[in-house]
Amino acid sequence: MENKKKEFDLLTLGEILLRLSPPANERIVRDSVLERQVGGAELNVASVVSLMGLRAGVISRIPDTSIGIFAKNKLRFIGVSDDYLVYDKGDDARLGVYYYENGAYPRKPEIVYDRRNSSMTRLSLDELPESIYSSTRCFHTSGITLALSQQCRETAVEMIKRFKEQGTRISFDVNFRGNLWSGEEARACIETILPYVDIFFCSEDTARLTFGKTGDVKMMMKSFTEEYPISIVAATQRTVHSPKVHSFTSVIYNAKERWFYEEKPYQNIEVVDRIGSGDAYCGGVLYGLLSSEEDCEKALRFGNACSAAKNTIPGDMPSLNRSEIEGIIEDHNSIGYQMEMKR
Repeated sequence: MENKKKEFDLLTLGEILLRLSPPANERIVRDSVLERQVGGAELNVASVVSLMGLRAGVISRIPDTSIGIFAKNKLRFIGVSDDYLVYDKGDDARLGVYYYENGAYPRKPEIVYDRRNSSMTRLSLDELPESIYSSTRCFHTSGITLALSQQCRETAVEMIKRFKEQGTRISFDVNFRGNLWSGEEARACIETILPYVDIFFCSEDTARLTFGKTGDVKMMMKSFTEEYPISIVAATQRTVHSPKVHSFTSVIYNAKERWFYEEKPYQNIEVVDRIGSGDAYCGGVLYGLLSSEEDCEKALRFGNACSAAKNTIPGDMPSLNRSEIEGIIEDHNSIGYQMEMKR
């Protein structure tokens, strides 16, 4: 990817959320203890890119309260810039909340959202400096942000256009959430921004159910690049054996090369916490592209490894650095003896 001098390698736009979870495999309905975490799709993506060694920041709107400060401190701890956080000083300022309950076969994991009318849903363009649009090599957001509110949607779409005008690469993850909007709403909105998108993340199921695509996954991926000026499409492939055991891989299509990149799956991942693993994949792919001349093989390997590793980490955000991820990639591609422990 072209390496122009910019303040940031990646900026993301999205809601920062407070996550509350009962410990281990306890249930929300009966446990009295809730562990506190911070996350959010686009923040998770920025976290991976930062941990890999590039400069990443998040654009968001949070309450100017102690809860907001707690969230900001989590960003700083992971190395994500808070330069473009907007602070809501209103009486109705609030950080979106969600409750997550781990699953254990045959009980599935469960999420309860409490994010309506959060501070992020009222983000407006005039709260951000004009200089932001020329400050980064790549801008990333997702369908979750578009679905939060009408104002947030209008702000996000206009930001995509302004970043694109400055020559910024646009990355977009469909990340469909049925509790935020319908498939028809998602398709109608997302299709208006696809002419601006360069790097597109869309799962096979979403391509079928939301966009009405047919054929195998490769046919569907290629069709997006034929209909829009998208250069790279990535689709994850997760097999859920049980809530605690998954296998994971992905496919990346490079439209310029007309080539699909694939590798063997990470088999039987021991799932501690799957939340954020899809975002970790996006972050790993973007790191691979941003740290090279759009080397899709590197992007594939980092994307798959970052996602597989995130499943083993509690909370939304990842915590493995580049050296650790490179070790996982090396082990994954090794056919010889592997040490049982790092020491």
